[in-house]
Amino acid sequence: MTLLDITLIIVRVAFGAFVPLSFIAVCVWMERRGAAFFQDRSGPNRANICGFRAGGLVQNLADAVKLIFKEDVIANHIKHKFYFVLAPLITFMTAVVSFAAIPFADTLVLGSKEYIMQAVPMDLGILWFLAIAGFAVYGIILAGWASHNKYGMLGGLRAAAQVISYEIPMGLAIISLLVCYETVNLSEMARFQGQLLFGFIPMWGIIIQPLGFIIFIVAAFAEANRTPFDLAEGESELVAGFHVEYSAMKFALFFMGEYVAMFTSSAIIVTLYFGGYQIPWFPTETLLKYAVPISLLLMVLVPVFGKIFTGWIRKNNVSHYDRPNDPRVREGEVYIKLVWAIVILTEICFFFYLVFASGGAADNLLVAFLQICTFLVKTAFMCFVYVWVRWTIPRFRYDQLQKLGWQTLLPLSLLNIIVTSAIVVALS
Repeated sequence: MTLLDITLIIVRVAFGAFVPLSFIAVCVWMERRGAAFFQDRSGPNRANICGFRAGGLVQNLADAVKLIFKEDVIANHIKHKFYFVLAPLITFMTAVVSFAAIPFADTLVLGSKEYIMQAVPMDLGILWFLAIAGFAVYGIILAGWASHNKYGMLGGLRAAAQVISYEIPMGLAIISLLVCYETVNLSEMARFQGQLLFGFIPMWGIIIQPLGFIIFIVAAFAEANRTPFDLAEGESELVAGFHVEYSAMKFALFFMGEYVAMFTSSAIIVTLYFGGYQIPWFPTETLLKYAVPISLLLMVLVPVFGKIFTGWIRKNNVSHYDRPNDPRVREGEVYIKLVWAIVILTEICFFFYLVFASGGAADNLLVAFLQICTFLVKTAFMCFVYVWVRWTIPRFRYDQLQKLGWQTLLPLSLLNIIVTSAIVVALS
């Protein structure tokens, strides 16, 4: 094994581990700012370090410090302390590990070797995600049972019933996709979506399986225990449900696990239905063929984007009332300098690529970088959809939740399989 092989293995594993963890901060910030936007209020904008608020991101750091140093209480009535401690670890780890099989770029070819761009390269693909994601409910059930609390027990029971109700239509929606893709390998699914339907429509999963997409995304919301399917927590009737007895970092693990699960669900939805890492009308072969023109275009677009973004910062990063020597203006000027430093560094990288490294391995690395960025942008947008739905739709009643799963989604998913199979057989 060469040094390059070891380096790429480390990079892939690091991406699979640290990107979901990093998105916890992004998703929490997005949740708070999104809630503030929908409710017409400011959101987090007070916590700061030497006057720097980072648009509210410093609030995440303040919360982390608070939870780390908060007293970790385990009540005397809790008899099964081992399972009580194990439950949040199961919920958090399953959310992180389920991301391991999701491809974040096309296979990277360097010389005569190919490197699959997954944290853990495997052919199981979607089966791995279903197996690991389904295992997460054991953490919620254990938490409710081990808490020896009626609210916690009810939350755990609700979670178990909810997962059973919605994993079935989710699995059936995936069967319809497998009929179209003819593989369970997520990399091959993403590669399939690089084709064009009728020569101009990207052959994404949402185009060829619109009903399956609706079924899958509703089931994914339910699996992630997100509003309007957060009956396992139900603050209005269960106080906090399965995690009512948890505090400090054990509560934080549930909290972080929810956002990692949200990121992973978004990533799998993007991979199955929105082309994954594919850039519309620019499959890997096209990107490699036109790597130099694309680089020149990006050299023009990056400064334009920097100009627009810094203008937005200058317009919005000011106090809502007149202040002499406004500290937010000074803060904004620092961010503007940082943005232009990144723009200049990016331009230098593109310049060196065009002058010294274009062609060969550098083209493959450039394409992989563009596809990773595309994958992350799509996933971030899908995370925003989770936030959007949470602050738009009220929580279902429990009977409505079960009725939707068994009487609506299940028949629709079976109908979708029949229709998809008939069309595939007719066209073949």
